Amino acid sequence: MAGSRGVSLWHAVGRNRRERPALDGALDVDLAIVGGGFSGLSTALHAAEQGRSVAVLEAEIIAWGATGRNAGFVVPNFAKMDPVDILAHLGPEHGERLIDFAAGSADLVFDLIRRHGIACDALQGGWIQPAHSPAALEKVKSRASQWAERGRPAVTLDSEETQALTGVRDYAGGWMDRSGGVLNPVGYANGLADAAEKAGAKIYEGTPVTSVDRVADGWRLKTPSGSVRAGKVLIATNAYGGALYPLLQRTYIPLKVFQIATRPLPRRVRTRLLPGGQGVGDTRRNLFTFRFDAENRLISGGMHIVGAGADTRVPQAIWRRLARHLDLPDLPPLAYNWSGMAAVEPDFLPHLLDLGPGLIAGRACNGRGIAMTTAMGKTLADWAGGTEARDLPLPFAPPSPIPLHGLMRHAPNMLLPWSMLRDRLDEAG
Repeated sequence: MAGSRGVSLWHAVGRNRRERPALDGALDVDLAIVGGGFSGLSTALHAAEQGRSVAVLEAEIIAWGATGRNAGFVVPNFAKMDPVDILAHLGPEHGERLIDFAAGSADLVFDLIRRHGIACDALQGGWIQPAHSPAALEKVKSRASQWAERGRPAVTLDSEETQALTGVRDYAGGWMDRSGGVLNPVGYANGLADAAEKAGAKIYEGTPVTSVDRVADGWRLKTPSGSVRAGKVLIATNAYGGALYPLLQRTYIPLKVFQIATRPLPRRVRTRLLPGGQGVGDTRRNLFTFRFDAENRLISGGMHIVGAGADTRVPQAIWRRLARHLDLPDLPPLAYNWSGMAAVEPDFLPHLLDLGPGLIAGRACNGRGIAMTTAMGKTLADWAGGTEARDLPLPFAPPSPIPLHGLMRHAPNMLLPWSMLRDRLDEAG
């Protein structure tokens, strides 16, 4: 069961990658963006289209971080909260704005792909959340109803409909948002970068930012071989920010997620599993996800229990779980396995962090990175054009370090055995 370790499937099969130079010399722009992932590239594209001068500074290559290490799901809703919870958490005014922000996020992704002709194997066939127990089914029925009431293409599924769409028996039912879908995330990121450059943005790879300092007319960013003077700065590094802003690292839970891709499955299997090409993420606490890529490779992911040897052990455990849940005794062996770090907020919502006048950090992942960060980029372009940050649809506040962060950062992995046990008890009940 040997796989190609470390290299994500998406980087390995990418077809639209173009190398970009490192910054050499001094530059003066309206907006400087640190990080060449979805949020940085979407911001660059939308700001450049509005006539702003933009520079993106990426320490590695485009899509090096979580952008190139996820599973490629486009999901236009929140990881934990439903609309009614958002309203209770943020109040009616701010809550409604955030709900509207999320509702159209997947449509924005696929509209950008069509408008710019991005080659990324995109399919807007829907995103399905099956319920692993009767109790979970009641929750997803409420979730689907809340989004449908807001005019979203959300539908509830009974057990037979869920089996027909997913090919998996034993789910109690589920729901689907038809605006969701799947894509090749590295192909999408490369396409955003190309589109941003055509609109006038400048993108530099191999250009780590070593410092961000306040100056009289904005900010000065230093790199190993150059500098950028910018009126406004976006820190768009999520969990890959390194030591640039140490305080930011204590405001989220870093979650290491493993992903695998098998060798292509026979076409006869595809007539049973996901015949419509949707993406699936069920209601288990130990989340079970699966999808196919354009070559019929089966893709899934998962976390790991604290212990040595995770890089070898976890991909094999995910492969076995796929074979078991999808009733595939002849599941092809692994072709690729890789991992990445996600930034998880305590409330699982996207946030903008106030780091000073004209300096913002944006985070919108929480397992919903592709849709949310793309939408965040469009919103931040408005900020670059003069809209006050507090008038944007995302929560905006100074950084708030998580208490006992050194301990809490390990909580997801430490609690995984308990989550797995509760999932089994739900299914048995």
